[in-house]
Amino acid sequence: MDFTSIMQQAREMQEKMNRVQEELASKTVTGSAGGGMVTVQATGKGEIISISIEDEVIDAAEKELLQDLVSGAVNDALRKARDLAKSEMAGLAGGVQIPGLTNMF
Repeated sequence: MDFTSIMQQAREMQEKMNRVQEELASKTVTGSAGGGMVTVQATGKGEIISISIEDEVIDAAEKELLQDLVSGAVNDALRKARDLAKSEMAGLAGGVQIPGLTNMF
């Protein structure tokens, strides 16, 4: 393999990575807590889109519980976003583990 060929392959990989990152921004995942009483939607890039809270958990006396549920739902959504990103990026490498490629998000 010559240097020109290696550089061409690197450019192609970069273009594919850019396309996957754009696709991740348009995909969504949903995390939840409290049996679905709190749900969070995030993009595949890990940006929170929305938070939904059922009326029955909105009680000033239960503020700490609500905070815990929101944190749990956000963490669930972000974990799913990372899993989605890893899955999409793994496809680029043809199943080969490339350090730094699948844990970019």
